[in-house]
Amino acid sequence: MTTLRTAHTSALTPAELRAARTLMDAAFDGDFSDEDWEHGLGGLHALVTDAAGALLAHGSVVQRRILHNGRSLRVGYVEAVAVRPDRQRQGLGGQVMGALEQVVDGAYALGALSASADGKGLYLARGWRTWQGAVGTLGPHGVLPMPEEDPPLLWGGPDLDPAHELLIDWRDGDVF
Repeated sequence: MTTLRTAHTSALTPAELRAARTLMDAAFDGDFSDEDWEHGLGGLHALVTDAAGALLAHGSVVQRRILHNGRSLRVGYVEAVAVRPDRQRQGLGGQVMGALEQVVDGAYALGALSASADGKGLYLARGWRTWQGAVGTLGPHGVLPMPEEDPPLLWGGPDLDPAHELLIDWRDGDVF
């Protein structure tokens, strides 16, 4: 028996936030930085717990901006998606993503995320699509093309022309 709950960062207890941060370290085998964690805060979280209240899976969606072909799009950017290693491949990631996709559909022009190699299959199977054009960022010193960056995955939203690059807002750490 599991329970799915969505809540804003401000509604999570310090213990819930610590449990989610600990889950990131376990699921990403220590390759999840404090900057990565910071990127997942300030938006809505989806948490799956077991009957005893232990956190099994987590993800969040935060607001970002993408510039595309002269338009600024409000984007629901999915961050910090993880499932406890001993509970992976049991549908818990799908529960988290279903909740986050519902948030994106109801509140944003578009969904976007940067997938790990292990997670990419989950997203593609759910209907996320790989951006086919160039990407960059609009940073403190203007436009910075990012030709080496893996393209983001996109959810819903308007048809975007891959002839025009996606410029995502700047942030410390990994931009995508």
